Amino acid sequence: MRNSTDRDAPEGPAREVLRPAEPPARESRPEEAGDARLVELARDGDDDAFAALVVRYERKLIRVLARLVQDEELARDLAQETFWKVYHRLDRFDTSRRFGPWLFRVGVNLGLDLLRRHDGPSAASLEGTKGPGRKAIDPAAADPRLREELAQEVHFVLERLPLPYRTILVLRDLEGFSSAEVAAIVGRREATVRWRLARAREMFRQHWERRQALGRGETRHVG
Repeated sequence: MRNSTDRDAPEGPAREVLRPAEPPARESRPEEAGDARLVELARDGDDDAFAALVVRYERKLIRVLARLVQDEELARDLAQETFWKVYHRLDRFDTSRRFGPWLFRVGVNLGLDLLRRHDGPSAASLEGTKGPGRKAIDPAAADPRLREELAQEVHFVLERLPLPYRTILVLRDLEGFSSAEVAAIVGRREATVRWRLARAREMFRQHWERRQALGRGETRHVG
């Protein structure tokens, strides 16, 4: 038995004409696509797809490189070089793997190569940069000026670490990459990364405590 809706509905061609149109398929924008899809599109000449990858990763890449080379302008230049190299190597990238660690590996290697060529950042001694009246810093300080000074202290201590340890400490503790991601970026086994991270943290602690003791005018051995 037909209900009233069936009786009132048009039959034949009229039914097809009056059928509600299906909403058009929503076009996905490049910035909403996954990394692998963006790489595939970029390989096919879609510049917007690669631009979306740049937008997605540029800020973090610059931050990582700035902490590594201790120079933000230089970090920006290295980031641009990184994206240029990656763009011209897209055909070599295996889209079954993650794009982010591959990108950061290229960038970190560029930074490390630069530091090795120039023997790293300034190698001034801890005592040589003590300065008169330098105070120990409270990490919880709310004053923006003290936070900036704290950041400078962290950067200074990072410079004292050997490059392999500094790199892992920056990636893992300052930028929040997982141990597996760090391993992919630096090209080492995860177990090696974990061991070096523990050693890097200990070296950082020793340098930090020594520097703070110097700031307080103490001469006792720290470590």
